Amino acid sequence: METVSPLPSQPKKRGRPKGSSTKPKADTDREGAATPTTGVPRMRGSDKRSSPTDEKYSQWKSLVPVLYDWLANHNLVWPSLSCRWGPLLEQGNFKNRQRLYLSEQTDHTVPNTLIIANCDVVKPRVAAENHIANFNEEARSPFVKKYKTIIHPGEVNRIRELPLNKNIVATHTDCPEVLIWDIEAQPNRHAVLGAVESHPDLILAGHKDNAEFALAMCPTEPFVLSGGKDKSVVLWSIHDHISASATDASKATGSAGSIVKTADNTPVGPRGVFQGHDDTVEDVQFCPSSSEEFCSVGDDSCLILWDARVGNNPILKVEKAHNADLHCVDWNPHDQNLILTGSADHSVRLFDRRKLTADGVESLVHKFEGHTAAVLCVQWSPDKSTVFGSSAEDGLLNIWDYEKIGKKIETGTRSPSNPPGLFFQHAGHRDKVVDFHWNASDPWTVVSVSDDGESSGGGGTLQIWRMTDLLYRPEEEVLAELQHFKDHVIECTSKA
Repeated sequence: METVSPLPSQPKKRGRPKGSSTKPKADTDREGAATPTTGVPRMRGSDKRSSPTDEKYSQWKSLVPVLYDWLANHNLVWPSLSCRWGPLLEQGNFKNRQRLYLSEQTDHTVPNTLIIANCDVVKPRVAAENHIANFNEEARSPFVKKYKTIIHPGEVNRIRELPLNKNIVATHTDCPEVLIWDIEAQPNRHAVLGAVESHPDLILAGHKDNAEFALAMCPTEPFVLSGGKDKSVVLWSIHDHISASATDASKATGSAGSIVKTADNTPVGPRGVFQGHDDTVEDVQFCPSSSEEFCSVGDDSCLILWDARVGNNPILKVEKAHNADLHCVDWNPHDQNLILTGSADHSVRLFDRRKLTADGVESLVHKFEGHTAAVLCVQWSPDKSTVFGSSAEDGLLNIWDYEKIGKKIETGTRSPSNPPGLFFQHAGHRDKVVDFHWNASDPWTVVSVSDDGESSGGGGTLQIWRMTDLLYRPEEEVLAELQHFKDHVIECTSKA
């Protein structure tokens, strides 16, 4: 198969690390590699002083037993720019086992890799309070175990799984092509210096310049969508290269060959190339019910809606969706009229596509302002139609519920400084949260990853967490349960 070699590129506009700036954390047990100590020197010395970020983190850590039903912290040797949930593997009485995909972005002393891990997800109300409270942020979590390593040709900027078969993933790197991997068919590799790169099971060609971040997989068809520096959005169908058993992940497991390999190992051409942006396309997303309708955002501050059935030109172009570059977009799977966008202007905006206009003003449902830096990722919750998350370079992952906007808030139940709609803030990361993903198989469970190059001298932090259900269950249920515990405490006190 043709080898994809990453092309040289200009520095990314999103504030994410590039090759030589990548730094490892100290490591003593990395499989198949020597302890990496040759990275770029730490940005802070050993006499690191307390900062507002450190103070905020210490405050958050003291509240962990109150805020979370479960939290696992996994210290990463290298920065990771993407994390995604894979298929559910097995269900147990107290925990489920599930695939987890993440990347390692190295300084080239060892290869860049796509990591496939097995993650034990503890079920609700199982974890003990002291276990949650006493996690070690400098250690690896026993709940995350490496299953397989793919040596990636270039750094992994974005990972997306195919909803029809989560063993099939697409990756973006610093090249024009999109790489498709059949996780079960790929051999396990040892990430050592000089190791030969893994070969993608499929290469999707169609961009004229590097495509680094904008990537989506269709929920209804085996379609792939991408955007890049060539200002274009490209659509592929890999339908002809996926067997009829593709929707059955168990059949793919242990197969002798990949279910997505082409017969002659040649790159697959696009079904359509869509022009309408005036700058780099930063993110793309399919309409949840259609393989032909999708949207895109870019560094031209535009939100564009497309329909492949009627041609390659925009159906609607919102010229000034934000006041700066747009980094991310997501389409509500529960209400397909609602589209979220996140921007370098620190805000998240909610649009109603039925009211979209070129200036975007009338279609704006609400502007969410709770971040103090560029928003890098937005995603709707699979568990409640009005809930979504947003992560940013300020190190925060905010959970919002637009249903709460405009409702009367009783005095004392919410700080006046909290923006409307914000009902939970995950502050466990001490640097920019570059990606997160809701778990569709385990309600209200999130995996998030931060690039810790600026704050702790390198590496990254992976966290898997679930907020306490007292925060999102119906208010009447919660009050009744709290009253029960109040009565129990009074009874125990009287006996004492």
